[in-house]
Amino acid sequence: MRAVGMRSVLSGLGVAFTAYLAAAALLWTSPPAYWLLQVTAVAFYLVTTWVCIFWQVHPVERPESAMRPLGERSLLPGWAAVLALAVAAIVPSASWVAAGESARLANYATWSLGAVGALMAIVMVRRRPWVAWSGVALAALAAAAWIGMPAALARGVVGAILWVGLAQLISWLVDRAAHDTARLEELQREASQWLASQEGVRRERRTQIQRALAVAGPVLARTIETAGRLDDAERHLAGIAEGTLRDELRGAGLLDDEVRRALSAARERGASVSVLDEGGLDVLSSEERAMLRAELARLISESVSQRLYIRAARHDEIAVTVVGRSAQGEGEDIVDLWHEFRRPADD
Repeated sequence: MRAVGMRSVLSGLGVAFTAYLAAAALLWTSPPAYWLLQVTAVAFYLVTTWVCIFWQVHPVERPESAMRPLGERSLLPGWAAVLALAVAAIVPSASWVAAGESARLANYATWSLGAVGALMAIVMVRRRPWVAWSGVALAALAAAAWIGMPAALARGVVGAILWVGLAQLISWLVDRAAHDTARLEELQREASQWLASQEGVRRERRTQIQRALAVAGPVLARTIETAGRLDDAERHLAGIAEGTLRDELRGAGLLDDEVRRALSAARERGASVSVLDEGGLDVLSSEERAMLRAELARLISESVSQRLYIRAARHDEIAVTVVGRSAQGEGEDIVDLWHEFRRPADD
């Protein structure tokens, strides 16, 4: 609503100012030599100017722009730009022809210099800089031909150049402000995302600490209480607690409650378990991870291997590899479990 209101105000000011300039062409004490030509030139100017103000006001597609200052930062249609150039080329000469040779320095004859300057300033704001400067040049050349360059400079050419130059400067400053604002918003988003990620990391660390205390707390308390003199059952529990903590540190991405229970059960039956997550699950969706963990928990629960190696590596096709080894005879070790969890095929 604010952008629409600002655009309406600026458009109204543009209409009022150009109408004021055009009124100077119709104020005379005695009619110009060709008054109908003068009225036609004024009408042509006003119609073209108001077309340039109102026609197709929509934003330019610019990824780096987040602001729409001065109403809407829009591009003037090509045909309207050509029409504005036609005004700059025709209206000044038409006014001097209409005024007659004896009145070429009258206000109603030189009004077109300021009027063309105002029109070209609008064209500049509508993102047609080359058209704007070309229109000023055409009006200046016409003025130099009809009344001479000194009189042209004194009667409005300098003002037209200043208006268009000021419009270009303001447009540049507005673009710079829009770019800086977009960059600031991007930095704010990045900062918010970083803070959110840090908060997530802190929550995960608190969860891991609480889980570690729940697992190792009783064992540590018992170890301190007995000054390290644990019986075989307590040493076995301490080994399970150590392995569980190692899983949390090295393979957290592979774990959920079911997998933790399966790993604990495998250690309780005497198996040695090694879990290592190298980022193999990073590219999987949450649903795919849940399915993989459920299958992993089932596989661990059904395994009878004496040593289990579970690894999630960054591989193009394999997400997780499970290897089980068991002793068979003296000094002989066999692989009795080999299972690979393949990544889901891309559609």
